[in-house]
Amino acid sequence: MTDEDLAKDLGPLAALTIGVGTMIGAGIFVLPGDAISQAGSLAGGAFVLGGVIALFTALSASELGTAMPRSGGAYFYVNRALGPLFGSVAGWSNWLGLAFASAFYMVGFGEYIRNIFGLATGYALLGVTIPTVKTMAFGGAALFITVNYVGAKETGRLQNVIVVILLGILTVFTALGIMNAQPANLPESKGVDAMLSTTGLIFVSYLGFVQITSVAEEIKDPDKNLPRAVIGSVLIVTTVYALVLVVMSAAVPDGFIAGLDPDKIAVVEVGRQIQGGVVAGALLLGGLLATASSANASILASSRINFAMGRDRIVTPDLNEIHERFGTPYRAIGITGALILVFILVAPINTLAELGSVLHLVIYGLLNLALIVMREANVEDYDPSFTVPFYPFTPILGALLSFALIIYISPFVRWLGLGVVAFAAGWYLLYARSRTTQAGELADWILSRSDEMPDSAVAAAESVAPDGGQYRVMVPLANPKHEKDLITLASALAKQNDGTVIATHIVTVPDQTTLEHARDNVDALDGTNDELLAAAREDAETFGVDVETHTIISHRAFEEVFDAARTYNADVCVMGWGPHSHGRAESRVDELTSDVPCDFLVLKDRGFDPDHLLVPTAGGPDSDLSAAVARDLRSEYGSTVELLYVRDDDESRDDAGEFLADWAVDHDLKDAEFTIEEGDVEEAIERRARDATMLLVGATERGLISRLVGGTLVMDVVDDVDCSVLLAEKKRRRTLKERLFGNE
Repeated sequence: MTDEDLAKDLGPLAALTIGVGTMIGAGIFVLPGDAISQAGSLAGGAFVLGGVIALFTALSASELGTAMPRSGGAYFYVNRALGPLFGSVAGWSNWLGLAFASAFYMVGFGEYIRNIFGLATGYALLGVTIPTVKTMAFGGAALFITVNYVGAKETGRLQNVIVVILLGILTVFTALGIMNAQPANLPESKGVDAMLSTTGLIFVSYLGFVQITSVAEEIKDPDKNLPRAVIGSVLIVTTVYALVLVVMSAAVPDGFIAGLDPDKIAVVEVGRQIQGGVVAGALLLGGLLATASSANASILASSRINFAMGRDRIVTPDLNEIHERFGTPYRAIGITGALILVFILVAPINTLAELGSVLHLVIYGLLNLALIVMREANVEDYDPSFTVPFYPFTPILGALLSFALIIYISPFVRWLGLGVVAFAAGWYLLYARSRTTQAGELADWILSRSDEMPDSAVAAAESVAPDGGQYRVMVPLANPKHEKDLITLASALAKQNDGTVIATHIVTVPDQTTLEHARDNVDALDGTNDELLAAAREDAETFGVDVETHTIISHRAFEEVFDAARTYNADVCVMGWGPHSHGRAESRVDELTSDVPCDFLVLKDRGFDPDHLLVPTAGGPDSDLSAAVARDLRSEYGSTVELLYVRDDDESRDDAGEFLADWAVDHDLKDAEFTIEEGDVEEAIERRARDATMLLVGATERGLISRLVGGTLVMDVVDDVDCSVLLAEKKRRRTLKERLFGNE
């Protein structure tokens, strides 16, 4: 929620290092021997092809990253564009793909440990031979899982040092290898099919460049530096990989790598062959650093994926529980860690690599499709500063290449990967659909054109649309004087809709104070926080509804309400009338930049009394919301509901009565009192409000410019009546023209 306030302290080199550092890892230190054995002289081509596929996706990720600089990376883009069904597929694939990759890296770590210390391939325990590599991998993984569990962090500076060391080792190895390379040493090509299947095996070496987009908000001048970092990291890594593979193939005699003992590491033995023990030792050190760094980064990333899925309610939000002492999502890390340990024990290293590859190929294919959807759906706030060249051919080709390469992965692994996809889709339909609330741009685009679209497309979009799950009423609390009335209103709505109240308190801190420091000193910054939320919980529980309480630390105040509503999947937000309220729930800047993320009710509190509710209406979505609230309050308190319609001079009283009667029937208020007035709307509302205890009025439909010039009807009414006023604004999409000039 507070990501928009992260400091822009990542320069272009630091951003590039993130991409290079996540890719220059275990893959190039573990897989080259298998690649050369499978593809022969085309092993380098397999790495180049992997780089080309990654490059197409890097271009799409760069555009999406500059358009939507939000945390979450590929999962966020797929979920936003294609909807939660595909978001579930992307989330599960990303989570399990990184877990498989982590297990692969740790098995490579075990191989390097065994070679460095000259350990035997196995040892006997109770008559059973225990593989040394698996033991070292299991122990190393347990260590790194514990490190992430307790919150110890690998600093960015350490990561930079590791990247420099690895690039230095590989550069020296390549230079020495070129000096010893002979074309006659190149092994025979095993054919294009072998190269393609090898590409599927080694594609795990290209995971990570999309991670740069996850920190887009922290990058200085992201419009330029983010695409440079994403694309540049893929180009640099592909070049390094290709040179290493060519050198390994040509610097030693044909058959040397194929004849190595299976327990030997090919890249280390090639280094020993061309320059002796010093280069071999450097490669052993590099491999150890690479596998350890890659494993730790992947464990961290994989645990954060299911943390994000929990936030979106694709998996249970209970995964998001933070450890009281360590401040980490310990459940997410624990579950991820358990999976990694199981994968290490049960799967061969190449199977782990291929599973990591196939699941990420699914994600990259979906990411390219997400870009196409964001373009073709004409999403209003989609405004990338970088656009992919040769659109739409680039993302189409990126999606096709990603999905096509899956065909060349070994059948067993391919079916396992497709099984994960099927499981993720079933998980959404049977579990997440009834809990998540955010539909994707694709479904919105189809349903908004239902008259033009094929019936099958409309039916498909409706059949997988999220059903909203439990009704959620968010209450941002600020003033203890109005806490009880706001919670009472919210609880009544939640009770009538079998919902939950989410009481939030935004603690605003100066820009000079870091959010981390503020989190540790909440009581000093706002001594009312605990008391305010405790009172809210107590008041809500008197209605017998579920209640959540959250403290939000932010550099912003009013604006943070929007992010909180999105984060907690609120259906409606009930808030007090503050200095920013002026006829809409939005601030004036937000009116130009975004739509309200849920329904909003803004209470001008002069005492909560729902005995006599006055609901003026002339139709429209905001009046629909007023009617829904009136129904709920009537059901809870037995309120009298009075509907008011102010007719135009050229409208007959019969026509006005017919409109009001029809509107009442449509909104289940046919038993309400009907009042028809004529003349000035504001004066009519003021007259009828004298007998009312609460006025429920829809937010003005007039646009920003007209309101700035001429004021607003709602603001005048609020000042002129004596009863409490509840301003209702319905969630809906508006064009920029409507934002500026209104719907009149």
